[in-house]
Amino acid sequence: MKATGIVRRIDDLGRIVIPKEIRRNLRIREGTPLEIFVDREGGVILKKYSIVGRLEEFAQEYADSLHQSLGHLALICDQDTVVAVSGGAKKEFLNKKLDATIRKVMENREPLLINDNDDPYFEVIAILDETERYRSFPKVISPIIFEGDAIGAVILMPKDQGVKLGDIELKMTQTAAGFLAKQMES
Repeated sequence: MKATGIVRRIDDLGRIVIPKEIRRNLRIREGTPLEIFVDREGGVILKKYSIVGRLEEFAQEYADSLHQSLGHLALICDQDTVVAVSGGAKKEFLNKKLDATIRKVMENREPLLINDNDDPYFEVIAILDETERYRSFPKVISPIIFEGDAIGAVILMPKDQGVKLGDIELKMTQTAAGFLAKQMES
Protein backbone atom coordinates (compact mmCIF):
# COMPACT_ATOMS: atom_id res chain seq x y z
CA MET A 1 0.00 0.00 0.00
CA LYS A 2 1.33 3.44 -0.93
CA ALA A 3 1.18 6.21 1.69
CA THR A 4 0.03 9.67 0.55
CA GLY A 5 1.33 11.61 3.51
CA ILE A 6 -2.12 13.11 4.04
CA VAL A 7 -3.74 12.73 7.48
CA ARG A 8 -7.44 13.31 8.14
CA ARG A 9 -9.49 13.04 11.33
CA ILE A 10 -12.84 11.30 11.63
CA ASP A 11 -15.64 13.67 12.63
CA ASP A 12 -18.28 13.00 15.30
CA LEU A 13 -20.51 11.23 12.73
CA GLY A 14 -17.75 8.82 11.68
CA ARG A 15 -17.02 10.58 8.38
CA ILE A 16 -13.67 11.27 6.81
CA VAL A 17 -12.93 13.58 3.89
CA ILE A 18 -11.04 12.04 0.98
CA PRO A 19 -8.64 14.74 -0.28
CA LYS A 20 -9.56 16.46 -3.53
CA GLU A 21 -6.33 15.39 -5.26
CA ILE A 22 -7.06 11.72 -4.57
CA ARG A 23 -10.71 12.05 -5.63
CA ARG A 24 -9.66 13.73 -8.87
CA ASN A 25 -6.94 11.18 -9.59
CA LEU A 26 -9.28 8.21 -8.96
CA ARG A 27 -12.28 9.89 -10.64
CA ILE A 28 -14.37 9.71 -7.46
CA ARG A 29 -17.30 12.13 -7.45
CA GLU A 30 -20.20 12.76 -5.14
CA GLY A 31 -22.38 9.64 -5.21
CA THR A 32 -19.61 7.29 -6.38
CA PRO A 33 -20.11 3.93 -4.63
CA LEU A 34 -17.12 2.71 -2.61
CA GLU A 35 -16.47 -0.72 -1.12
CA ILE A 36 -14.87 -0.87 2.32
CA PHE A 37 -12.35 -3.60 3.15
CA VAL A 38 -10.25 -4.34 6.22
CA ASP A 39 -6.82 -5.90 5.69
CA ARG A 40 -5.02 -8.30 8.02
CA GLU A 41 -3.06 -5.52 9.69
CA GLY A 42 -6.26 -3.64 10.58
CA GLY A 43 -6.01 -1.11 7.75
CA VAL A 44 -9.14 0.22 6.07
CA ILE A 45 -9.18 0.11 2.27
CA LEU A 46 -11.67 2.02 0.13
CA LYS A 47 -12.17 0.78 -3.44
CA LYS A 48 -14.45 2.05 -6.17
CA TYR A 49 -17.34 -0.36 -6.50
CA SER A 50 -17.71 -1.85 -9.98
CA ILE A 51 -21.24 -2.93 -10.84
CA VAL A 52 -19.93 -4.65 -13.98
CA GLY A 53 -17.15 -6.27 -11.94
CA ARG A 54 -19.66 -8.16 -9.82
CA LEU A 55 -20.75 -9.94 -13.02
CA GLU A 56 -17.17 -10.78 -13.96
CA GLU A 57 -17.79 -14.48 -14.67
CA PHE A 58 -20.91 -13.73 -16.70
CA ALA A 59 -19.12 -10.92 -18.56
CA GLN A 60 -16.30 -13.33 -19.44
CA GLU A 61 -18.78 -15.84 -20.86
CA TYR A 62 -20.40 -13.10 -22.94
CA ALA A 63 -17.01 -11.88 -24.22
CA ASP A 64 -16.17 -15.49 -25.17
CA SER A 65 -19.46 -15.75 -27.04
CA LEU A 66 -18.83 -12.50 -28.95
CA HIS A 67 -15.35 -13.66 -29.91
CA GLN A 68 -16.60 -17.07 -31.08
CA SER A 69 -19.40 -15.50 -33.13
CA LEU A 70 -17.45 -12.65 -34.71
CA GLY A 71 -13.80 -13.68 -34.51
CA HIS A 72 -12.67 -10.34 -33.08
CA LEU A 73 -11.06 -9.42 -29.78
CA ALA A 74 -13.93 -8.72 -27.36
CA LEU A 75 -13.54 -6.67 -24.18
CA ILE A 76 -16.07 -5.85 -21.49
CA CYS A 77 -15.16 -2.95 -19.22
CA ASP A 78 -16.44 -1.13 -16.19
CA GLN A 79 -15.91 2.64 -16.01
CA ASP A 80 -12.18 2.36 -15.43
CA THR A 81 -10.80 -1.09 -16.25
CA VAL A 82 -11.21 -4.12 -18.48
CA VAL A 83 -13.06 -6.88 -16.59
CA ALA A 84 -13.32 -9.53 -19.36
CA VAL A 85 -11.30 -10.31 -22.49
CA SER A 86 -11.70 -12.96 -25.17
CA GLY A 87 -9.75 -13.61 -28.34
CA GLY A 88 -6.20 -13.28 -27.05
CA ALA A 89 -4.15 -10.58 -25.38
CA LYS A 90 -5.70 -11.24 -21.95
CA LYS A 91 -2.57 -10.40 -20.02
CA GLU A 92 -2.25 -7.12 -21.92
CA PHE A 93 -5.83 -5.99 -21.21
CA LEU A 94 -7.43 -7.75 -18.23
CA ASN A 95 -7.68 -5.46 -15.18
CA LYS A 96 -5.86 -2.65 -17.00
CA LYS A 97 -7.01 0.96 -16.98
CA LEU A 98 -8.90 2.38 -19.95
CA ASP A 99 -7.69 5.28 -22.01
CA ALA A 100 -9.54 8.54 -21.27
CA THR A 101 -10.99 8.63 -24.79
CA ILE A 102 -12.80 5.33 -24.20
CA ARG A 103 -14.30 6.77 -21.02
CA LYS A 104 -15.48 9.81 -23.01
CA VAL A 105 -17.35 7.53 -25.42
CA MET A 106 -19.04 5.87 -22.44
CA GLU A 107 -20.00 9.26 -21.00
CA ASN A 108 -21.60 10.22 -24.35
CA ARG A 109 -23.83 7.14 -23.96
CA GLU A 110 -23.87 6.51 -27.73
CA PRO A 111 -22.42 3.48 -29.49
CA LEU A 112 -19.54 4.25 -31.83
CA LEU A 113 -18.40 2.48 -35.01
CA ILE A 114 -14.98 3.65 -36.17
CA ASN A 115 -13.72 3.09 -39.71
CA ASP A 116 -10.40 4.06 -41.24
CA ASN A 117 -11.75 7.10 -43.04
CA ASP A 118 -13.19 8.64 -39.87
CA ASP A 119 -10.79 7.06 -37.40
CA PRO A 120 -10.39 9.38 -34.41
CA TYR A 121 -7.53 8.55 -32.08
CA PHE A 122 -8.96 6.05 -29.63
CA GLU A 123 -6.91 3.42 -27.96
CA VAL A 124 -7.10 0.96 -25.16
CA ILE A 125 -3.76 1.09 -23.39
CA ALA A 126 -2.37 -1.60 -21.17
CA ILE A 127 0.94 -0.93 -19.45
CA LEU A 128 3.23 -3.95 -19.60
CA ASP A 129 5.93 -2.20 -17.62
CA GLU A 130 7.13 1.37 -17.12
CA THR A 131 8.65 1.62 -20.61
CA GLU A 132 6.52 -0.54 -22.90
CA ARG A 133 2.91 -0.13 -23.95
CA TYR A 134 0.57 -2.43 -25.79
CA ARG A 135 -1.55 -0.36 -28.16
CA SER A 136 -4.66 -1.42 -29.95
CA PHE A 137 -7.45 0.55 -31.53
CA PRO A 138 -11.08 -0.37 -30.94
CA LYS A 139 -13.45 -0.28 -33.88
CA VAL A 140 -16.76 -0.68 -32.02
CA ILE A 141 -17.64 0.69 -28.58
CA SER A 142 -21.10 0.28 -27.06
CA PRO A 143 -21.68 1.76 -23.61
CA ILE A 144 -23.49 -0.29 -20.96
CA ILE A 145 -26.24 1.93 -19.59
CA PHE A 146 -27.82 1.04 -16.23
CA GLU A 147 -30.37 3.29 -14.52
CA GLY A 148 -29.34 6.14 -16.82
CA ASP A 149 -25.63 5.90 -15.99
CA ALA A 150 -22.85 4.64 -18.24
CA ILE A 151 -21.32 1.88 -16.11
CA GLY A 152 -19.09 0.25 -18.70
CA ALA A 153 -18.71 -0.71 -22.33
CA VAL A 154 -18.50 -3.60 -24.77
CA ILE A 155 -15.57 -3.14 -27.17
CA LEU A 156 -14.63 -5.03 -30.34
CA MET A 157 -11.24 -4.86 -32.00
CA PRO A 158 -10.21 -6.82 -35.09
CA LYS A 159 -6.92 -8.68 -34.77
CA ASP A 160 -5.84 -7.10 -38.06
CA GLN A 161 -6.24 -3.33 -37.89
CA GLY A 162 -6.99 -3.19 -41.63
CA VAL A 163 -10.31 -5.02 -41.16
CA LYS A 164 -13.41 -2.82 -41.27
CA LEU A 165 -16.28 -3.61 -38.96
CA GLY A 166 -19.87 -2.77 -39.79
CA ASP A 167 -23.47 -2.72 -38.66
CA ILE A 168 -23.51 -6.39 -37.63
CA GLU A 169 -20.67 -5.87 -35.14
CA LEU A 170 -22.27 -2.65 -33.93
CA LYS A 171 -25.62 -4.38 -33.34
CA MET A 172 -23.93 -7.31 -31.59
CA THR A 173 -22.12 -5.01 -29.14
CA GLN A 174 -25.30 -3.00 -28.54
CA THR A 175 -27.16 -6.23 -27.82
CA ALA A 176 -24.39 -7.36 -25.47
CA ALA A 177 -24.40 -3.99 -23.66
CA GLY A 178 -28.20 -4.07 -23.30
CA PHE A 179 -28.15 -7.65 -22.05
CA LEU A 180 -25.41 -6.94 -19.50
CA ALA A 181 -27.37 -3.90 -18.26
CA LYS A 182 -30.44 -6.13 -17.77
CA GLN A 183 -28.32 -8.55 -15.71
CA MET A 184 -27.52 -5.72 -13.31
CA GLU A 185 -31.18 -5.57 -12.32
CA SER A 186 -31.19 -9.11 -10.97
